[in-house]
Amino acid sequence: MITRFSIVTLILFILSIALVIRPIYIPIRLPRLGKRKIPINLTTTPPTIIAILWASQCLGPTQIRDGIVGTDGVKPYNILILFFSLAYMAITLDISGILQASAFWVSNKGGSNGWKLYFYFYLMLTSLSVVLGNDPVILSGTVFLVYYTTATELEPIPWLISEFAAANTASMVLFVGNPTNVVVCEGFAINNAAFTAYTILPFLACNFVCFLALSFQFRDKKHIPRKLRATGTLNPRSVLRDPGSALVGSLLLGTCLVVIIIVSFFKVDVWKISLPFAVAKLIFDFAWDHYRFTTGKLSHHGHSDSKEETSADDDDDPMYSQIQRAMTSPTEEGPHRKETFNSNARTLTNATASAQVVDRTSPVSSSKSSKLSQSVEIFPNTRRRLQTTHDRLAVHFPTFFTALPRLPFALVPFAFSQFILIEALQHQGWIDVFAHWLSKASQGKIHPSIWLIGVIGVLMCNVAGTNIGATILLTKVVRAAPNFPSDTTRAAGIALAVASNIGAALVLL
Repeated sequence: MITRFSIVTLILFILSIALVIRPIYIPIRLPRLGKRKIPINLTTTPPTIIAILWASQCLGPTQIRDGIVGTDGVKPYNILILFFSLAYMAITLDISGILQASAFWVSNKGGSNGWKLYFYFYLMLTSLSVVLGNDPVILSGTVFLVYYTTATELEPIPWLISEFAAANTASMVLFVGNPTNVVVCEGFAINNAAFTAYTILPFLACNFVCFLALSFQFRDKKHIPRKLRATGTLNPRSVLRDPGSALVGSLLLGTCLVVIIIVSFFKVDVWKISLPFAVAKLIFDFAWDHYRFTTGKLSHHGHSDSKEETSADDDDDPMYSQIQRAMTSPTEEGPHRKETFNSNARTLTNATASAQVVDRTSPVSSSKSSKLSQSVEIFPNTRRRLQTTHDRLAVHFPTFFTALPRLPFALVPFAFSQFILIEALQHQGWIDVFAHWLSKASQGKIHPSIWLIGVIGVLMCNVAGTNIGATILLTKVVRAAPNFPSDTTRAAGIALAVASNIGAALVLL
């Protein structure tokens, strides 16, 4: 039965979606701190809406508990522990330089043929995303592609869109490729190996059609020329910063994925497998960095704000140096061209150094933040001591302190909040209403259900803020649909998995 509490809950849920898509910033003046802007965005909006719903008695402690512990076989903590464990292993593998080395190798294979290189990069990004997931590949691949397109004077949009599309479609193959895959597997009790068997054919079809669409869209020579300005070869070993860590990281990640697939037949929670592997990688990183530090094999770079040292660091960047040397012929290397490349490369380096996986909604620019932090300092002595300690540890253990800010910590409150908000909708009866609509529209048949969930899933990933929230909501709706046979329910679940990954390729959040 729909009541005033139900209507308020639905309105606030829609409001939370709108603020996630289009965040706002509320100006406020604080004592000693001066003027500040409070962000109402991806991180802060869902918890705020939950607090309002709780205060208005639209949900209670039971719904909050269910949103954290989980119901109907879906365990939010299981999903987050698994995701963070695999994210740490993938990010530290990227830090070793193995992804950049792969990009260099593919670049050499493509040579100066524009379309051949475009196709090879698409295959490489697809293959890496199948194993590592989309986030690490996009983070590392974006840096390389912007460097590369700057050096060869290519339009970057076709290459970056290709990367984004390939990574997000390939993440549907393994259940660990995307958090939404884990939601579907747990929500519909789908075996991890069976999940891959169901999604491999849709992945191949989507990947092939996607490349054809990109090729048609960027068919003009101004987007992808037939001949590139490549005048030399790239050395993959020059960007492989730590071969030992790359080898150990690859073995641990590969073994972890294989073990997870095997134990899925015995109904073991996946976090019990992924977490020990992540802890083992963490221990190795500390031990290996300590060994390299004490033996002098780890390069020590101090922190400096001088322009001279910043410029020197740019020149010492192996990826930057290799691309500049290989893509610029002696006759073309004039001062204007070199300065343009240096300027673009430094801009990219400074931008990506502070970027995190989920830091897409920064309220103010870095320059403004720096100015505000310099105007008023709270506990300056303590802050300086902590900064000094952090800098010293970062030099001693660079792998961990480089990976730490790249972990998606903002996903924790957001994911839990999404689960709680969906529980609030179920508590107020909206899930049953939506499930009745779905059952009436599809009549419980497999093919209409697949098409309905597939289309609605793709659309909701683009209008519901993120694919995570859309997947959680539709999982609840499909499971609650009356007169749905088990085969239809499972088919709708697989359609939702495919839709959540395709939808992620069309939305920025």
